[in-house]
Amino acid sequence: MSDNDPVSTEGTTPTPEPPPRRLGLFAGLAVVVLGLDIVTKLWAVATLEGQEPIRLFGGALYLVLVRNPGAAWSIGADYTWLLSLIMAAVAAAILFFAPRLRSGGWAAGLGLVLAGALGNLGDRLFRPPGFLHGHVVDFLSLFAPDGSVWPVFNVADSAICVGGALIVLMALLGREYDGTLIEKKSSKKGTSS
Repeated sequence: MSDNDPVSTEGTTPTPEPPPRRLGLFAGLAVVVLGLDIVTKLWAVATLEGQEPIRLFGGALYLVLVRNPGAAWSIGADYTWLLSLIMAAVAAAILFFAPRLRSGGWAAGLGLVLAGALGNLGDRLFRPPGFLHGHVVDFLSLFAPDGSVWPVFNVADSAICVGGALIVLMALLGREYDGTLIEKKSSKKGTSS
């Protein structure tokens, strides 16, 4: 048989078509959640500045304006510039992988994480006290008006947490970002050949 002979495909199983790309889901979710984060932060600054906390749902939620220089519980407040660079790196990495997304779960998770990272990065870049040092606008406090039970947070923080949890779930289920499913190895003991 020479290199020019036709190859018979009879009896072979065709390669299945990969799942469709999920770039639309990824981008759409990221844009909507980022827009929601921006609008709610603008509302919080305009409405809650200098006001007493607003109690909702019998004290399960309070609306209170906090300008956070760090991460949760203001951890790393002296490293705002480093948090800014980390968020920018996370956003760049997600955008690098986005065109390869073929899993709906991964697309949703990464879209949420991207929206959250960009929302808080925007605060760090453009809010006082200055570029790479801006304080993030937080305004949601659970069970206490001062963040003593849970850190005061915003829509971006929620998106990062929900997106991260969704990505962990996809990994635990063996679902890859490209739509493939990792097959679990069977654990047959005592068999020998």
